[in-house]
Amino acid sequence: MAATPPPEIYGVSELTRHIKQILGQAFPPFWLRGEISECKINTQSSHVYFTLKDSGAQIAAVFFRGGRVFQELRLAAGVEVDVYGQLTVYEPHGNYQVMVSSIRAHGLGDLHLRFEEMKQRLQAEGLFDPQRKRPIPPMPNCVGIVTSRDGAALQDFLNVLHRRFAGMRVRIAPTLVQGNDAARQVAAAIAYLNSTAACDVIVVTRGGGSMEDLWPFNEEAVARAVAASAIPVISAVGHERDFTICDFAADHRSATPSVAAEQVVEAKARLHERVVHARQRLRNALLLRMANLRQRQAQAAACPFFNHPEELLNRRAQQLDHLMLRLAQTLPRRAEQAALRAQAAASRLARSMPAALQTRQARLENVRRALQALNPTAVLTRGYSILLAANGRAVRSTADTSVDAGLLALLGTGKLNVKVTKIIPKEDNHG
Repeated sequence: MAATPPPEIYGVSELTRHIKQILGQAFPPFWLRGEISECKINTQSSHVYFTLKDSGAQIAAVFFRGGRVFQELRLAAGVEVDVYGQLTVYEPHGNYQVMVSSIRAHGLGDLHLRFEEMKQRLQAEGLFDPQRKRPIPPMPNCVGIVTSRDGAALQDFLNVLHRRFAGMRVRIAPTLVQGNDAARQVAAAIAYLNSTAACDVIVVTRGGGSMEDLWPFNEEAVARAVAASAIPVISAVGHERDFTICDFAADHRSATPSVAAEQVVEAKARLHERVVHARQRLRNALLLRMANLRQRQAQAAACPFFNHPEELLNRRAQQLDHLMLRLAQTLPRRAEQAALRAQAAASRLARSMPAALQTRQARLENVRRALQALNPTAVLTRGYSILLAANGRAVRSTADTSVDAGLLALLGTGKLNVKVTKIIPKEDNHG
């Protein structure tokens, strides 16, 4: 009987990957509508993890780097949304979820779609590029404000501005901030402030409101006027969670009108505070210096030498006389002692010189004898000779020469030219 093949055994990871692949093939990207619940935004990565639910079920969803979109659309738990994404599996937990790539609030879809379409189109033109952003002047002399004359935003801005730096000049370009004609007026006010060149920075501001209320600041005319401004522009529209097209086109965005005022005068106010503190420190230092000088003057006035300087001169003259007397008494004794030391040294030198000379002569003779013993020419006088080959080297063995080779023999009293006629090996030396 044939053996039954073993059944296929899946690993957990292998099975999960297989399920993920099947779900991805079975469900291409789709739109899904549901109510947000359990929404969490990772502040480090800006990833959003949330749950979509309806009356009968719920499903997990993740929107990578979607934190800013959630803030712009003011999405939170309880808001019904339409999401576009892909069904997938989070393998470490084995849970299926929707990986969201786009989201819009249900019921406000038209405005959000217009907002996203204009944002993407203007961004593609380069109006939002960071390279275009200019720094806010650190020491502005005048600030231009584009806002409603009767709005609370203007009062908030002016209150903070004058509290932080009371001398700042302000030019107000009043406009509508809501309604059909608001966008045209805002764009015209920005152009007017640029044409007069009477301010160093422009602040476009209004208070918070709904998306419909803030819509004039999402108009293309405002965005292009801000981008074309030769003067740096700060956008302070709405509250911290409100984002408009004007914010993206401006050189800097402030969360509120009050924050914009702080940022306009921050460097100037800080410098003013430093000047005030430096002035106070200088005044305190001068007062302390004057007090020290008065104290020294009082001490000098109380010193007897300043009241009776002749006493100091008399004391110094007496000390000088005393030193001269001691010098007159000390010099002869010091000279006598020096003469005695010189005489003793001469006597010691006279006694030790002959013995030292004799010792040196004996050492010199020993050295001369040693040199004489090591002198190779001294050996030649006893009947020995040194043979030199043609290259000038001494012949130490039969291997250093050959038959018919010419050699130079050094003798004690001269030299001989000799010729090798025969080489006798060492064992035949006594033959």
